Amino acid sequence: MNDTSTTAVLRARLTGLVHDDDGMSTVEYAIGTVAAAAFAAVLYAVVSGDSVVGALTGIVQRALSTTF
Repeated sequence: MNDTSTTAVLRARLTGLVHDDDGMSTVEYAIGTVAAAAFAAVLYAVVSGDSVVGALTGIVQRALSTTF
């Protein structure tokens, strides 16, 4: 191989690497999974708090004690 063809091959490979987006969907899924886990942790902390548990208990007790 001469220098011109070697340069052309290297340039083509580097261009392919720069414009390659194969790993993009994997990164997006990872970020989405981390965001969903963080949201679930915040939601669990809110729902398991005393005020929310007390409010839900009151709603259920009131619903069960109604007469028809």
